[in-house]
Amino acid sequence: MKLKFFPDPFTIIDPDGIALMSDEMSVEILKEAYSNGIFPWPHDDLPTLWFCPQFRGILKFSDLHISRSLIKSLKKNNWQLSTNQDFESVIKHCASQYRPGQGGTWINDHIISHYLDFHKAGFVHSFECRKNGNLIGGMYGVFINGIFSGESMFFNEPNASKASFLFALMILQKLGLQWIDIQMVTEHMSRFGGKEIDRVSFLNLKKLSQKKDLKVPNINLSLSEVLKYYLK
Repeated sequence: MKLKFFPDPFTIIDPDGIALMSDEMSVEILKEAYSNGIFPWPHDDLPTLWFCPQFRGILKFSDLHISRSLIKSLKKNNWQLSTNQDFESVIKHCASQYRPGQGGTWINDHIISHYLDFHKAGFVHSFECRKNGNLIGGMYGVFINGIFSGESMFFNEPNASKASFLFALMILQKLGLQWIDIQMVTEHMSRFGGKEIDRVSFLNLKKLSQKKDLKVPNINLSLSEVLKYYLK
């Protein structure tokens, strides 16, 4: 079926995987993009670039690795985890998170504004980590037709973003998912078991994995309850 806003991702020939250059953005455009393996990645002094890269990072849950040192560290904390309670704060914290080796953030005001609308439409979700009621970490990602694309994380205390990430993975596994799209395999994601596959393999896996009527539930759990899931 011909797409309304984007080229067929199987036909992209740009070596960097650029599908489109356009600042036009809406819930409809974002939904079509993510439904077809395309995501926006703004660059300074250019219209928004929309990518479906030649190689894509994924994390198969069968490959998930959680180090003993991380588990040991997390066990020391009495944190609370939740979904969709404060998406705006999470995305703004992600935008301001210091990331070594990066001169700025791709999460600009244009992205924040449209992803707030995307969240209100039910397609992007936040996972929050709190200590004594204060937000100390979190992540957000897009969830459409049973495919989850992780977008960004932040932390104000060590390992709070990792706690949020494990919380999100637990929820997605309970929904029946077997993998998530992590877009790029950073050193951080590599430690968890993230791997690269080529674009065609990714798009075919995405087609085979689609499921309708799945929703991220609004829940609150203690970190200890999340850890029990992985230690059972």
